[in-house]
Amino acid sequence: MVKIICGTKGSGKTKKIIDEANASAAGAKGHLMFITDTKRYMYDLKREIRFIDATDYNVAGEEALCGFIKGAIAGGYDNEYVYIDGLARIAGKELKDMAQTFYMIDKVSEMRGLNIVLTCSCAQEELPDFVKKYL
Repeated sequence: MVKIICGTKGSGKTKKIIDEANASAAGAKGHLMFITDTKRYMYDLKREIRFIDATDYNVAGEEALCGFIKGAIAGGYDNEYVYIDGLARIAGKELKDMAQTFYMIDKVSEMRGLNIVLTCSCAQEELPDFVKKYL
């Protein structure tokens, strides 16, 4: 399952995704990971959630981000939840140009039975069609 949390800048998307990750940690049977591009929220997450700052690995571009996400997931077959805060920001692209990334995320989620939650800085009505199905 892929889920999108969208909203304009400053609308509370990061707080929502952190709250959702922390709530999932209580009942999760598998591992949880949280990928972002800052250490700012590291201590807001429960310790059961693996925190990954993509800037520590110099992830640059959409293809690098796709490979990075797949590599993080491949690190264990017991992953259950993946949270990605600021997907387009990490990729350095606009959301409308990221169809390839969403296709990959959907396929990985389906293949591995993962729950993937993403934040997108965009008003709901401005989301590209390939993203709207994840609302």
